Amino acid sequence: MAVKRPKFAAALTLIEVMAAIVVLAVAVLGASGYRYFAVLDARKADVQITAARIALLLCESWRGMPDPDPNSFDPTQLANPPDLTIETHHTGPVSEVLTDFELLGLYRITATDSGFTYLAALSSKDISSRLRALNVVVAWEGRGSGSNSSRRRTFRLTTYTPR
Repeated sequence: MAVKRPKFAAALTLIEVMAAIVVLAVAVLGASGYRYFAVLDARKADVQITAARIALLLCESWRGMPDPDPNSFDPTQLANPPDLTIETHHTGPVSEVLTDFELLGLYRITATDSGFTYLAALSSKDISSRLRALNVVVAWEGRGSGSNSSRRRTFRLTTYTPR
């Protein structure tokens, strides 16, 4: 005697349920990984944008000084730089200073909103009797590929001013 199944008794098998769980788990893990790396990349971009803004602030402030002597510029005396604390420092991105440029000062700059620290090196070079190059290098520590490794990232900005 054969048993007939009623039509309304159709259900999912255990294999179908397990396959659905695996597909759902892969989708959730993929979305989580995407979100993690998106936040990580946004943080890296924010740090780099801040470094570029610091370099621009220093370069343009230096260029706008009425005294043409490059040694007369002191970034620690800037009037209220937005969300920045600038102080002289004994180390900085000296190796990143362009050749033939005279190193004028090393500074430690802290972004007060994020607490992130940057190092800056200011240097200049007389291009001609009427033109001077002003160079600012801003460096920060960036995470490397290894778990405990870090490497210094830099942003360099050079502007020109009459002597």
